[in-house]
Parts: sequence; structure tokens; C-alpha cells
Amino acid sequence: METVVVIVGAGPAGLATSVCLSQHSIPNVILEKEDIYASLWKKRAYDRLKLHLAKEFCQLPFMPHGRDVPTFMSKDLFVNYLDAYVARFDINPRYNRTVKLSTFDESKNKWRVEAENTMTGDTEVYWSEFLVVATGENGDGNIPMVEGIETFPGEIVHSSGYKSGRDFEGKNVLVVGGGNSGMEISFDLCNFGAKTTVLIRTPRHVVSKEVIHLGMSLMKYAPVKVVDTVVTTLANLVYGDLSKYGLFQPKEGPFATKLFTGKAPVIDVGTVKKIRDGEIQVINGGIGSIKGKTLTFENGHEQDFDAIVFATGYKSSVCNWLEDYGYVMKEDGFPKAPMPKHWKGEKNIYCAGFSRKGIAGAAEDAVSVADDISSVLATKKA
Repeated sequence: METVVVIVGAGPAGLATSVCLSQHSIPNVILEKEDIYASLWKKRAYDRLKLHLAKEFCQLPFMPHGRDVPTFMSKDLFVNYLDAYVARFDINPRYNRTVKLSTFDESKNKWRVEAENTMTGDTEVYWSEFLVVATGENGDGNIPMVEGIETFPGEIVHSSGYKSGRDFEGKNVLVVGGGNSGMEISFDLCNFGAKTTVLIRTPRHVVSKEVIHLGMSLMKYAPVKVVDTVVTTLANLVYGDLSKYGLFQPKEGPFATKLFTGKAPVIDVGTVKKIRDGEIQVINGGIGSIKGKTLTFENGHEQDFDAIVFATGYKSSVCNWLEDYGYVMKEDGFPKAPMPKHWKGEKNIYCAGFSRKGIAGAAEDAVSVADDISSVLATKKA
């Protein structure tokens, strides 16, 4: 099959890119390995998940949220929004298509995309002038290799497979990772009666959703350093010094840290209070080794657990199928070009949803990618 643009991935970034291209009357095809769009939101999100960012930072191009939508949405409300988006713009991804290989054909000056139809087992080949990688930052769940992990008799689950703490009532559970997922899962486990410990390796800023909302709004008008000063001052007023509880702040401010390392501040859902009250235990560092139910930590501490939840992020899978990834990606599967042109590669390949700026970043990428493709096509016709 031949088309102008092939988009790989039907998450928010892929959906938004398709809509933006259609606004320019540019034919495009979305290939999605799952049987539904936005599978991360529809299949892999835990029950209590709520969007930590205000609605104006969680919308896609050409369809802003209405006034009746609350400032902070639940997962279900956002999924409903995505459903309405797909229906309104009549987006029709090709589901159950797992891209196995994509290469740039110099002789044809086109991209060749080879996908397996997992329903039929057939291999389908797509040719396009442009290729958009929209698989996003959250690819395959990352469970680190730990000495002796195979001897652990209890349940081991990645945060992408975690649904609710109700299955862990009364159990000793270790949550590995002190980012937003790890802290919120710890809160959920504790609420359901699990004896919860969270393992935190790297320092993170802790803020409230109201403070981060203010900070993101100020980012439109003030430099990062100024915004970080305001946000850090307000956070310190709210939470005080949390280092005695094992929660340490990075040297850089929350927005600078996010910009340069990709690590977002923790938006507190009530976890900090439970840590202060001793309901959630904090261990700093990493896991040294596992022997049966006993975990030995890098600081020498030993403790038994019944289950482990790894909230340790994701690994990009792009380089597994994109043979010529060097035109747009580094070896880690993230854009090689610096911000703000991170979305543009060579040989008419683009990426959307890799800016580490959430839904808002995916929306911005989609607009930029579609505008650039339209410009390239217009230049060809001239």
C-alpha cells in the first residue's frame, strides 16, 4: 500500500498528528499494534489514576475541553475525551499491526514499513513519503536486572500492569521507584491495607497539583529560573524539609530538572502525609540482591517482602524495528535533535510524543510535524 504519511502508534501523539495532517488534506495511515487506540490509557492505567496536570495542558489540537470539564480530570474523563476526539475527526487506525521493520529506500526516496497483521498472520508492506514515529516515551515496561530476582517467590509486577491495591491487602509490598507512579501506587497500596515500602534512588521535587498548575501557567511568561524559584518556595512552605523522611530535593529547580533530565516533580496525592505518619516506609538507594523473600539493599538493610511493584519507567522500543533510526533517534530511542526541533529528522522522518512534556508536548509535536510536512509538500509542488 502507498500513502503520503505512515504514522506508527495510535496514542494521543499519533491521533493528534493524523488530525493535524488531515487538516492540511494530507493522506495518512496509522498503524497500531494493539486492538484499540490509546492502549496505555485504556488498558495499562491503574484504577485510581487521575491527571495531575490541569485540563488546558491535557488537550489535543482543534478540540479544547469545555467549561464544564473540571480543572483536574480523572483517567475515565480523559479517556472519554479521547473517544470523542476519535469520533469527531473520524480517525480510523489500522489495529493489530505490529511494525517489524522500517527502512528508507534511497532508490525510491520513500520509507518502507513492514507490519504483521497479528489477526491473520499476514505481512503487510506500506510505502510512504514521510514516516512519523508516534509510539511515545512509554514503550516497554522496564524491570531492572537484579541479582537473584528469579528466586523471589512472590508477585512481581511493573507499574503498567498494576491496577489496584485491593489485591495486596495485608501483604508486605515494595514499590521500586519514587516518581509519580511509584508514589501514587504506594498511596493506593497503603489505602488498601498493604504494608508499604517505597524505594527511592534519586532526589525528586515534591509539589501539589495546584502549585505545578501555577508554575506551568507562569512558564508562558517567565524564565525557568524565576518559575522554579516561585514553585520551590511555595512547595517548601507547604511541605517543609522532607529530607528527614528520606525525600530529598535535586539541586536544580523542578522545571529545570524536568527540562534537562526528563524527571518530573512528584505531584503529591497524599503520599507525603502517609510517609510522615509512618504508614509508608522509605528506603533510599537501590536493591543489592534478592534471595527468596529477602531483599538486601545497597545500604546493607535486609527486609522480607511478599510482592514487588517496579515503577521504574519504560524503555523505548523504536530502535528494535526502525532500522534507520539514526536519521531521527539516538540509541536510547529518544530524539537526537535538541529542543525545540526534536521532532524533525532527516529523510522525511519525524517523531511525536517524545518531548517529555506529556499530552501538551505531544499536541505541540503533532502541529509542528504536520505543518512541516505540509511545507515540504508545498515546496515540491512549487
